[in-house]
Amino acid sequence: MSRPFVFNLSQANSIAGSFIAEMRDVNRQNDRLRFRRNMERLGEILGYELSKKLDYEPLDVETPLGIAPCTVPKHPLVLATILRAGLPLHQGLLNYFDQAENAFISAYRKHHKDGSFDIHLEYLSCPSLEGKTLILADPMLATGASMVLAAKQLLTMGQPAAIHFVTAIAAMPGVEYVQRNFPQACLWTGAIDEELTAKSYIVPGLGDAGDLAFGEKLQE
Repeated sequence: MSRPFVFNLSQANSIAGSFIAEMRDVNRQNDRLRFRRNMERLGEILGYELSKKLDYEPLDVETPLGIAPCTVPKHPLVLATILRAGLPLHQGLLNYFDQAENAFISAYRKHHKDGSFDIHLEYLSCPSLEGKTLILADPMLATGASMVLAAKQLLTMGQPAAIHFVTAIAAMPGVEYVQRNFPQACLWTGAIDEELTAKSYIVPGLGDAGDLAFGEKLQE
């Protein structure tokens, strides 16, 4: 099996480690504004690192004093996110890829009494992906099921030139599942944790990113 490029921000020391530490810290998670801002900043950092792997083409730009040779991304970008937890991470990416088109998809776990769950998709808003670069963001990559299912649904809107997945915290089972389903893609993450609980939550993780960003929700 060919393995995609996996970029783990935590493999090298940087200020991103402070943002991740604050998001993980149970004693600081009650500050929703701080949590959202840290997630947004992590998206900015991951977006910058991801930008180094895009395809570029030359562009001559007229300045007041002459012509400057520049480079710009070769393919149009589409930033996609899984609602609702992905919104702060999406905003961080959008701060850097400000000319990108945007796509939104809802995916959630439908829990059953025996402890199992299914992934349900209910909403999709997406431009054509044909020949573009797709960047799909979701803050928590646990089993990888939501990410893969959302990506497959997005691909009904066209075949992109490249696919990138962006996540704040990933678990190894999710990383491996994404690799099996999208061996041609690249995965960008703030940190990789090894374990999942019996209910498929990341350990040590940081909790429910959607609830920490926007408040608790009622469960069916």
